[in-house]
Amino acid sequence: MSEITETELATARIDWGDALIAISIAFDTEGIEAATEIANRALDAVYDYEFGPVLFKPTMAGGEHTFRTTREGALSYFVGHNPDFPQDLGFGLRSWRDVTSETAASFMDGQVAMWMGSVTFLDKDGDITIVDKSWGYRKDASGTLRIVLHHSSLPYQPA
Repeated sequence: MSEITETELATARIDWGDALIAISIAFDTEGIEAATEIANRALDAVYDYEFGPVLFKPTMAGGEHTFRTTREGALSYFVGHNPDFPQDLGFGLRSWRDVTSETAASFMDGQVAMWMGSVTFLDKDGDITIVDKSWGYRKDASGTLRIVLHHSSLPYQPA
């Protein structure tokens, strides 16, 4: 199996952003059931929960549910509507229409790669949200990059 390339890292970020946009559009046009169906497919396509726990720290999560090492926790973060995660409003339901990333640095070593930088989200009203992100990837047996680490936070705001 070939080593991970910068092109594969860029494609993996685009795939993640496209999945988030698809969740938002499905919710806006067809409702929560359609958004949940798309989110389930997206989790299976870009994350590696089948391999084991994913180290996922969402942008807007806190308290006892700060970290989402299970697929159920990740799904709840993206679409909400889960009584086990009452603070989740559904990050994927925020009418996102464009997602772009800017690389600060990346690291690749064989079948493992890490990326960090900023990700800019544009919603249907033109509002922008920028977050700092780190993703860790593992190339699976089929050659697909899968997220095994996802850390996200709002940029530092000096007091």
